[in-house]
Amino acid sequence: MGKIIALANQKGGVGKTTTAVNLAAALGLLEKRVLLIDADPQANTTSGLGYDPTATVVGTYEVLEHTAAAESGIFRTDTPNVDLLPTRMDLVAAELELVDKPEREHMLRNALEPIKDRYDYILIDCAPSLGLVTLNALTAAQSVLIPIQCEYFALEGLGKLLNTVKSVQQIHNPDLTIEGMLLTMYDSRLRLSNQVVEEVKQHFQQLVFETIIPRNVKLSEAPSFGQSILMYDATSSGSSKYLDLAKEVIARNGVIS
Repeated sequence: MGKIIALANQKGGVGKTTTAVNLAAALGLLEKRVLLIDADPQANTTSGLGYDPTATVVGTYEVLEHTAAAESGIFRTDTPNVDLLPTRMDLVAAELELVDKPEREHMLRNALEPIKDRYDYILIDCAPSLGLVTLNALTAAQSVLIPIQCEYFALEGLGKLLNTVKSVQQIHNPDLTIEGMLLTMYDSRLRLSNQVVEEVKQHFQQLVFETIIPRNVKLSEAPSFGQSILMYDATSSGSSKYLDLAKEVIARNGVIS
């Protein structure tokens, strides 16, 4: 059975999509079967792997609406062992259209049920909001990975996200756990970056991944070429760090059955 991990943080610009794409690629390189789901109307995960969101016929929107099976929207990417369920910008309409549906928070979980055993990991890149689509992702997931940037407002809104996770646990998904908190955009030259690292580790201790993702020009460039960092520049520090993160995720989960 695949481990379903939602990548969520309602604060934008924290490296969430970068982490979704590159963690998926790193897990694939380590010979894990991965499905990457783009659940963000901005469709950056889709375009970041070199696919045109406007050309998507079946994607996350149709799967959430149950007008198409998940299998019909999934296709293989150029990244080894990584499949993609893409999205279009009209996914934003799902926030309104799901409101009146019965079991509206469980639409994604039910849609993934027939295909989840095909993968070792299913990663869901969530929108920078806590709306109904993100709630579907958290209800479908077994854990949530939270990227936190090493900047001044690092902990801003984190309490709200953790409260949302707690509510999902109580109402929709009692098995949901915190996969871990990932520090991103780290610059060792800045005192502020080091202070944020210390503060987050002090508050959340073992929940924080040992791997810290640095600020890296190659990481910023890779999406414009429609590639993960491992495909774009395998020798970069960003590439090695995401491989380290993938190894940590695998170690935390042991043998998935």
